[in-house]
Amino acid sequence: MDDKTILSRISELVDEEHRLRADAQQHEAGTDDEARERLRALEESLDQCWDLLRRRRAARQAHGDPDAQGERPVPEVERYLQ
Repeated sequence: MDDKTILSRISELVDEEHRLRADAQQHEAGTDDEARERLRALEESLDQCWDLLRRRRAARQAHGDPDAQGERPVPEVERYLQ
């Protein structure tokens, strides 16, 4: 996956997240369990995409191979302290 593809995927995920959050605001009752689960999955996928993009850029900057970077599992990405 190249940077352009990752950025496109990020854009798709953000668009879907915005739609779900807008729907929740329109109904004012919050989101149902299915929508909450989908939002959580979207957030995790976004974290994975951003992590991959950062690592690809870091590898390129260090004259490494960005294509050698792969997507890390959700538990690994979600445990980062920022």
